[in-house]
Amino acid sequence: MPVFKPIHVVRSLLAVCAIAALLAACSVLPTREPVQVWQPEESAAAAAAATADFSLRVDTPNATGALDSTGIVVMPVPGQVSTYKGARWSESPALLVRHRLVDAFMAAKLPAVTTDDDHFASDYTLSGDLRTFQSEYRAGVPVVVVRFDAQLRRGGSRTLLATHSFVVTQNPAGADVPQVVAAFGTADDQLAQQVVAWTLEVANRDRAAHPADADDPPRQH
Repeated sequence: MPVFKPIHVVRSLLAVCAIAALLAACSVLPTREPVQVWQPEESAAAAAAATADFSLRVDTPNATGALDSTGIVVMPVPGQVSTYKGARWSESPALLVRHRLVDAFMAAKLPAVTTDDDHFASDYTLSGDLRTFQSEYRAGVPVVVVRFDAQLRRGGSRTLLATHSFVVTQNPAGADVPQVVAAFGTADDQLAQQVVAWTLEVANRDRAAHPADADDPPRQH
């Protein structure tokens, strides 16, 4: 003859089955991996040898593709662009480069250094394209490569005074992310110092060739 279980026993069994099914469903859901946020370490900026008596605005470099994000770009093989898993920059590479440039120009003791976030007039404007900010594997080892195509013009003019392509490479101490990030910091410092020296040379030469223009106040953007 059939055996009937009390209703509370049936409810308890159903509850246990429901919990077991829920746990089984949760176990197949993908777990979110922790992401480490990195910022290239900055060394003490060396003051430029040349002197400058002009103000400068540093625009955020243009960046596209993988550089228009916070992923730490790596090229494991030529032509293949990827990012380091579980790691990202604290800001976009373009902002990281701009901040480092501003610090380097301030160390060069310009009268005023601003950015495109501000609304101040300046004697000169530095802009450009960040073409490369990545780690590339060459002969099985990573090499940090930073390329910045710089453009310098007078503050209120659209006419370029000069352009120059800067390429800096740096070998990390190893292939781990902290070592690669440290190499990015060194490369960024080297880039900033090169850009400062070039900018001071071009701007000072322009002011010497056009002393009357140097005395005119810069036009507001």
